[in-house]
Amino acid sequence: MKISRNCKKRKMNSAKYYGLQSFLQPGYPISPTGPFRDDVRLFLSECCQLEDYNVEGMPIWCTFLFHENRGFVLPLYTIEECVKNSLQPLCDHCRCSGWSHHFVSKRKYHFIIPIDNEWNKPIENGVLDLQTHVLHGLIHCNGFGHLLCINGIEGGSEFVYGREVMDLWDRICTTLHSREISLVDTSRKRQMDLRLLYGVAYGHTWFGRWDYRFCHGSFGITKDMYEQALQIISSLELDIFTHKTKHRSIKKLICKYRQLSDTHLITMRDLFRFMLNLKFQALQMKSNTVSDSKPRLNLTNKKEKNIRFKKFPNMAAKLDSRWHVKRLEDVANVVVNALKEKKKCGMSRQEVRDTARLHIGDTGLIDFVLKSMNNVIVGGYVVRREVNSHTGVLEFSLQELNQDLEPIERVNSVVTKHTETDIYKDLAYLYQHVLLDSHSETDEFVVRTVLDSKNFTKQWAFNDNDDELLRFVCRVVPLASSESRKNSIGELVVVPLHATIRELKAASEYAMQDTYCAMEKLKVKEIVELEGLDDNEVVFGAIESGSEIRVRGFGVDLVTGSDLNYEGGADNWVVNCKCGAMDDDGERMVACDLCEVWQHTRCSGIDEGEVVPPLFVCYRCCESIGQQKYPLKQLGFVEWMTVPVVSGTPFEFEIFSE
Repeated sequence: MKISRNCKKRKMNSAKYYGLQSFLQPGYPISPTGPFRDDVRLFLSECCQLEDYNVEGMPIWCTFLFHENRGFVLPLYTIEECVKNSLQPLCDHCRCSGWSHHFVSKRKYHFIIPIDNEWNKPIENGVLDLQTHVLHGLIHCNGFGHLLCINGIEGGSEFVYGREVMDLWDRICTTLHSREISLVDTSRKRQMDLRLLYGVAYGHTWFGRWDYRFCHGSFGITKDMYEQALQIISSLELDIFTHKTKHRSIKKLICKYRQLSDTHLITMRDLFRFMLNLKFQALQMKSNTVSDSKPRLNLTNKKEKNIRFKKFPNMAAKLDSRWHVKRLEDVANVVVNALKEKKKCGMSRQEVRDTARLHIGDTGLIDFVLKSMNNVIVGGYVVRREVNSHTGVLEFSLQELNQDLEPIERVNSVVTKHTETDIYKDLAYLYQHVLLDSHSETDEFVVRTVLDSKNFTKQWAFNDNDDELLRFVCRVVPLASSESRKNSIGELVVVPLHATIRELKAASEYAMQDTYCAMEKLKVKEIVELEGLDDNEVVFGAIESGSEIRVRGFGVDLVTGSDLNYEGGADNWVVNCKCGAMDDDGERMVACDLCEVWQHTRCSGIDEGEVVPPLFVCYRCCESIGQQKYPLKQLGFVEWMTVPVVSGTPFEFEIFSE
């Protein structure tokens, strides 16, 4: 797809184009410093072009992004949704993220990249409900938002990879100063749930590469339960498993990848991580099938002429390591210096390790680097690792790099024998028969725990590094004396360095009025932390920047106000399920017709595909009334019913007239 094709139907003079990979990098093309509600307006005015049409009354802006390497152009649409004019003013995503207590924001901003075949077409009605977009993210004007869908090449797009889309989304959130973004991870690949596959291999989901962490699990799963489940299943030793299993094909696959690996694969994590890394290398080699014009190193061994080399810093940046890349490079340089000082053909691994320990105290760090150093370029040298044919000992050696030649990234030679499809086939087989097929009640429980953990969030820390501005988190107190909900989040307020108390009051009042429906008529009278000070006094020196301030005023009525107070709605419904869940987690629920408490259908014995019975009584009410006859007048019936005491299962009722 060429650039001109994407632009034919656009306004050529007014359209704005940016590189897909460079757009919203720090300082380019904007450097916003305020809260999200202000930064998104700057983004729309500086980086977007207003379209000459709208969708369902909502204005649309467009930004064109071109891929620097592959030449295609894609549109990024930003849609501003006014909550008061919306058919769905309340946010179900907030409710399922545990944010029911948030005040209803006045505006929502949708960031959308349509699926490929829609790039040249205008946006149509119903666009907000589709799940086929390459990207759809929603951010409320208070900075809290939700990643709703990502569909790269792995999910239907023909041009853009999922990781490229995630990089873009992460830069949007970071540059515009989002506060917290949630997502429900249901991503799958070849019938494999990636939250389980990547959880076993790396200890986090695919989205964990962008710092999305466990928020809350479904069915009462806590963070500790989730982490313990991952630890149990990923630390299972392969030797123990192969000894117990009766599947010969599983044993063969484990043996196969152990032979391919340069290091000994001990646990399930080692195995799945190696296979995923091998799959990634195969994918990279597939995308680089164009003939390589760069010269290779002049190697004497004919078998080595097909070996390519990779720069250690580039390789280290892709490793899933708990150490910073700079520390990995420091160890690599120590290893090279040790090999240079010895001036011998090779050094054993133990010799290199002992020498490195004289400079590096962390032996785990040294072992991690040594495991990764094979045919890598460090400075002007190539570090080689091979078994000495005479002694049988693994040795490291150094080869000077010819400065006239340009190094090329090495792709593991085993990839040429195992295509991406083959590796995925093996992964899917092991996923099904090692992870999903129950080998014990413990295995079944820990896998179910991981699969029931779908809600993840990323938080951005409060940033108060600008010396020219003062920043505060503002809360309105008291909100409502009769409200039982927990306090809502505070709003970010930014004022100049020499702002007065009066100006801080005005900024706090405007921030609340501009952000929340319930605060439109708020009038701030005083700031609790600055009570007693004159309004003309300067804020700087009276209260530290970055602090939380509480303001008092009038004009806010959360008791008798509209339904647009809280994202959870006006009804203060109660969740109390036997699994321990005390809030809506997005799973299917049913309310007891007697106590009106909500609980999961699964925990109540109702299968996923089973219809919820028209009359449902929870196990607590069932146990309390026993085999007694219970009047159903409060439910609109004049009959009586007999309730059998069967805890935790659907109930059958015997209905008869008086």
